[in-house]
Amino acid sequence: QVRLVESGGGLVQAGGSLRLSCADSGRTSSTPAMAWYRQVPDKEREFVAGITWRAGTPSYADSVKGRFAISRDKDKNTVYLQMNTLKPEDTAVYYCAQTSANYYYTVPEVTGMYDYWGQGTQVTVSS
Repeated sequence: QVRLVESGGGLVQAGGSLRLSCADSGRTSSTPAMAWYRQVPDKEREFVAGITWRAGTPSYADSVKGRFAISRDKDKNTVYLQMNTLKPEDTAVYYCAQTSANYYYTVPEVTGMYDYWGQGTQVTVSS
């Protein structure tokens, strides 16, 4: 059974930084795609960044390019999202997600492609 546990959320001022972590256990495929999504009330969950496990190929939403960086530590089975130059519009609940299928060089950005989800961690950016 796959279990994803996020941590690292919190309150930060605009321009500040946070690093989110997602520890996974029970992976069902050798090179799944791992992604971070975010959601605010009354809006759909949106793709933020993703990475393929084996090759480490990253992908980013246009809104976070140049500010966020996704990485993974294979030894720790953990994916990170380094968030810099945070803006109030980055405020959301951030979710970690994993596919059950293998992805080598392409990160899916459709929510339905992800089979496993964490419980979410709140990120609040004050102006």
